[in-house]
Amino acid sequence: MTRVVVAGAFGRMGSLLSRMIAGSDRLDLVGGVDIRAGEQFGAPVVEPTGLAGLLEEVRPDVLVDFTVAPAAVQNIRTAAEHGVALVVGTTGFSSEQEAANRNAIEGRVPAVISTNFSIGVNIFWQLLREAAPRLADYDIEVIEAHHRYKKDAPSGTAKTILSILDQAVGAREKKYGREGMEERGREIGVHVVRGGDIVGDHAVLFAGNFETITLSHRAYDRAVFATGALRAVEWVPGRPAGVHTFAEVLGLESR
Repeated sequence: MTRVVVAGAFGRMGSLLSRMIAGSDRLDLVGGVDIRAGEQFGAPVVEPTGLAGLLEEVRPDVLVDFTVAPAAVQNIRTAAEHGVALVVGTTGFSSEQEAANRNAIEGRVPAVISTNFSIGVNIFWQLLREAAPRLADYDIEVIEAHHRYKKDAPSGTAKTILSILDQAVGAREKKYGREGMEERGREIGVHVVRGGDIVGDHAVLFAGNFETITLSHRAYDRAVFATGALRAVEWVPGRPAGVHTFAEVLGLESR
């Protein structure tokens, strides 16, 4: 049994992950951390200041984090200091925070970090890597939509899409929305929608003369992210120290 602590235990993803872990015959929910203490499916949940003590007490194999960037940086550091492997789906990290996370992890513990743990999205990214170089002369637009409570924009998944496009077609200016009187150039348009309970929609539009090609992914339930994250939770213990991708977990790439 893989022993797991969930960060953000009472949040949307944290609650779902805790429920799925508690119902698994391969995973054992041994604790959680959140801004308020309590209990989740029989496991103790502590406030952030109590995380180190919890890790020492319950000795988990993995900490899984779907919180917010400032909290995740602290959780990652604390877990790494205690030799606990990590699965991180939190987005919105600054470049400085990403560097801090990598410094905390490298040489200490294995970690799987991804902006999206949907298996479908990771296949979508692979398709995009193959298609984009062949469509470099087309106009490119990126559109993403999420629920009204999502704070970071564009989404982490959209930022990964933009990184893939930069690698595939060369770095281009990003135009975040459009207004006024201006002819389109060679930029990549980026459009963000926030509303209702949209789980996660992402699309890349390639527009040429007389035709368009759209690659897209739509998530209908957060369970797709939780299922992938738990697949990573089972995979990561015992792996070499350092940051791993979810594509490695899925066998889509090798280190």
